[in-house]
Amino acid sequence: MISLLRLCSAIIIFSVSLAWAQAIPEEDYEKWNTLAVRAETVLSEDRASEAAYDDLRSQIVEWRETFLNGQSTNQLRLDTLRSQLSALPAAPEEGTDPVAERRKELNDQIAELNAPNIRSLEAYNRADGIIREIDKRILERRTSTILKLGPTPLAPVAWLHTVETLVKSFNLITSEIITAVGTDSVKSDLKSKSPAIGLVLIIFFAIFFWATRMARRVSQAVAAYSTSQVINGFVVDLVVLVLRIVAIQLLMNMVISLPIFGLRGRLLLSMVPDWITILLLANFLSSRLFTGIGSVYALPNANAIMRYFQLGALVLILNDIGARLIEFQSGGDDVIAVWTFMSTLIAAFVLWRFLVVLKSDLMRATIGAGNLSILVAKLVYRFSILVAFAAPVLAAIGFSNGADALIFPTYLTLALVGVVVILQSLVIQIYATLLGKSEDVADGLLPILFGFVIVLGAIPALALIWGARVANLTEVWTKFQDGISLGGTKISPLDFITFVVIFTIGYSVTRLIQAAMRGTVLPKTKMDVGAQNAIVSGLGYVGIFLAAMAAISSTGLDLSSLAIVAGALSVGIGFGLQNIVSNFVSGIILLIERPVSEGDWIEVGGQMGYVRDISVRSTRIETFDRTDVIVPNADLVSGVVTNWTRGNKVGRLIVPVGVAYGTDTRKVEAILLEIAKNQPMALLDPPPSVVFQGFGADSLNFDVRLVLRDVNFMNVVKTEVNHQIAERFMAEGIEIPFAQRDIYIKNLEDLRKDVQ
Repeated sequence: MISLLRLCSAIIIFSVSLAWAQAIPEEDYEKWNTLAVRAETVLSEDRASEAAYDDLRSQIVEWRETFLNGQSTNQLRLDTLRSQLSALPAAPEEGTDPVAERRKELNDQIAELNAPNIRSLEAYNRADGIIREIDKRILERRTSTILKLGPTPLAPVAWLHTVETLVKSFNLITSEIITAVGTDSVKSDLKSKSPAIGLVLIIFFAIFFWATRMARRVSQAVAAYSTSQVINGFVVDLVVLVLRIVAIQLLMNMVISLPIFGLRGRLLLSMVPDWITILLLANFLSSRLFTGIGSVYALPNANAIMRYFQLGALVLILNDIGARLIEFQSGGDDVIAVWTFMSTLIAAFVLWRFLVVLKSDLMRATIGAGNLSILVAKLVYRFSILVAFAAPVLAAIGFSNGADALIFPTYLTLALVGVVVILQSLVIQIYATLLGKSEDVADGLLPILFGFVIVLGAIPALALIWGARVANLTEVWTKFQDGISLGGTKISPLDFITFVVIFTIGYSVTRLIQAAMRGTVLPKTKMDVGAQNAIVSGLGYVGIFLAAMAAISSTGLDLSSLAIVAGALSVGIGFGLQNIVSNFVSGIILLIERPVSEGDWIEVGGQMGYVRDISVRSTRIETFDRTDVIVPNADLVSGVVTNWTRGNKVGRLIVPVGVAYGTDTRKVEAILLEIAKNQPMALLDPPPSVVFQGFGADSLNFDVRLVLRDVNFMNVVKTEVNHQIAERFMAEGIEIPFAQRDIYIKNLEDLRKDVQ
């Protein structure tokens, strides 16, 4: 509790400090103006490098943040003055204003206190404009570089220059090593460091080759909490990856510290850990996706796919090595074009072979998967095939930078897709383990949401792969934090979170009150079930409406500008959804007036059954055939409804009976009346009666009329009455007639002749 109070106090103090933020000093504005003028000059001359632009941009971003905070100077006092001003009566159109002096005084105070904010806003807009201009300038440079047409790599002379450049660069590195090793000081230094070198080598081999054994021990510890092969396999591969990266880094730090390498050798060796990490990551991805324990896909050609993963990593490493060797010798455009063409051609061939091997197996593995998974797999495959054919062609024409910016980001994109798939599978298994569910939970709501979050998290990495700068991502995040304009008000992420939290609280409180009313309060009253449901439903609609209004008000959203749009929409909705609105209003009438309640036996529109549920749109009736009939509420309000059990369950039963002509009608009446009076469900007030209806075509017709205390037993009583009538009539010798017909053929002789 004390920690919570401290947190609340800190938040309040922080908010107040922002509201009473001090104005930016004048000397800071002078410093900013100097920097802004320098930035505008650099942009107009356009001679700065990209690194210089980035450095300048970072300085301006800091100033922009300062000016953004400076816009909240004296905010609390300004809010108070504005509320005072709004409390004054409106100025009259004619005559003197009795509060004109006070109005002017408040406006002057507002203008004076708001002046620092206006100046900060002006400086903020200037800084923001310079930042946008720098970003545009860098983007234009990168675009022109990618689209630049250089020399073709197909010229034989260019190949000779490339070979010479690579050989010279390699010879320089080896000569640096040979020269250094030949000196006595280096020899003595190596001799003195030999024990440390041996120790580092022992540690390296111990970690590198015992990593799998260590990982299995960790996996055994994890197996005590989870039996999932996906989790255990991921832990094993991850531990092996981390330990081997640590071992490589340890070894290379030792090698770089040796005094036998020159500047070029050290620069090249500093990249070795990154290159080996790429190779280890390729093994990790292939193991988790295809070949390892608990891999995502079990494919027939998994080993071949793993080899192409390793080849792809080697292509990336080879391309980087060649580029750095050429950079050491300041190779010309023709050398760069040849090397780019070679590496692009090899990379495209490896990518094409990888896709050919993967296509059939992966399509077979996605059978039964969702349509989205199949669509994504097809799109990635087609795009990669297109890149595999387009990149070498571009490199051969002379668009070396374009080919390089196309083929290798595709490699990294495929690796990123693999990482996303691995993480989604891992999250699903962790979710299943924590909840103790079966592994087949991929279609659950939470796993899908987790997967969506993982995909969103991969979007910034994808943008960086395809050339976006970190500054671009931070700029997008800054704009996102600033919010979007809606209804004249800016909605920031914090406002959205506030809206969600307040609405969730209001919704939860509403459901809690509904549950308390339904389960505790209303059952103790004398209201019937329909009235109780009406009150609970009404509380639900009112509570959700109030929660939505409170959440919207908390964001400061002004909905007055949306009133006209809302009015037009309401008219359109009224015409388009008039039947639904009619049923909704009818449902409210049913819940309030309650001509029909749950449990009633009704007949409407030729359908008869028990009312099981009354909602605001329709009513559910369960027929005697145990089928549900959904009746719109408008039919119950505007149509004719027969309610057999409204108010009470008393109802009348009529049993028709026919006897043969010649039977004593008085005797029949006495027998039927005796049977009716002996029925336990029949009321004695009014008493049962027998009505002699008349003379039918085949019988004398009687009706046995009983008023039952529970009309739900109508068919049971009717069956019992018919049984007793049949038994008594048989005992008394009374005949129950049935229809008989005599047929006379007038022209029988003529028919006989025709037959003969």
